Amino acid sequence: MKAKIAIDVMGGDHGPVVTLAAAAQFLRLHPSVTLLLVGDETLVRSQMSAHGLVEGEHLQVVHAPEVVEMAESPAVALRTKKKSSMRIAVDCVRDGSAQAAVSAGNTGALMATAKFVLKTLPGIERPAICTALPSRKGHTHVLDLGANVECNAEHLFQFAVMGSVLVEAYDDNPAPRVGLLNVGAESIKGNDTVKAASALLENGPINYIGFVEGDDIYKGDVDVVVCDGFVGNVALKTSEGLAKMITQFLREEFGRGLMSRLAAVLALPVLKRLKNRLDPGRYNGASFLGLQGIVIKSHGGADVSAFASALGVALREIEKDVPRRIDQRLGQLLNEKETA
Repeated sequence: MKAKIAIDVMGGDHGPVVTLAAAAQFLRLHPSVTLLLVGDETLVRSQMSAHGLVEGEHLQVVHAPEVVEMAESPAVALRTKKKSSMRIAVDCVRDGSAQAAVSAGNTGALMATAKFVLKTLPGIERPAICTALPSRKGHTHVLDLGANVECNAEHLFQFAVMGSVLVEAYDDNPAPRVGLLNVGAESIKGNDTVKAASALLENGPINYIGFVEGDDIYKGDVDVVVCDGFVGNVALKTSEGLAKMITQFLREEFGRGLMSRLAAVLALPVLKRLKNRLDPGRYNGASFLGLQGIVIKSHGGADVSAFASALGVALREIEKDVPRRIDQRLGQLLNEKETA
């Protein structure tokens, strides 16, 4: 079965200006994929030609007369915006007309909508947001990044299992190393929740390596880092802020006088490679794990290449059938609990 992805064309800070350009870029690389462009059909069709997009077998327009605003309450969006581009894109996954939905819109509204429409997998109490962050040896997947600000030990255990299955599939890694984010690596450290979660994971079905600290995310010695959404979101935003600050400092220092500018010219190839390695757009596309379908959240301010990367994440998860693999692993765990 060929992949079909529904795009919330209207979502995000830039709307169709970015999403349509990204769709065109993505289709050039993946011409066999079908994209459903969900949004105001008059507006979408009026802008398609500017990006070389033509309706046909691999490109369809799905009308959605409403838009979920970036600052809109998730509850209000869920209750009153049933014809929004976000809601209809997720509906496409539920109805089977698409295998994944991608949106750069309001994160809270997207999570609420996806959970309501698609429901969680059996055995999963709460979905989690997971994305990859760059590390010294490649990347590290981190979850939860904001969906659940308060979690118990069982929730963290479920996140760990889902993250492990995602990385097994996404990176073709048969035994991902899973760590639990803590204030120290020693077993005596941490609050009662992380200690209880660690006890569950030590006897779990994954390659659990114990507690890890914040800097371990970037060392490359762990593949999946698990935490609650409060901690995860703070860690993510701190990382983004640090990357921006370093970039700004480099610009300022290379701009100090003629010799510094000459040095910048000589260092340009190195700086370009560094920028490419640190570019958050390369890692754009967070997975909503634990749902009965694939939903990918793009950063609201993503540019064309970054949004195209989010589409690539959706395609990869379709190809690897991530929800089914998570469901199978959880089914095995539930059966083991019943027979224990």
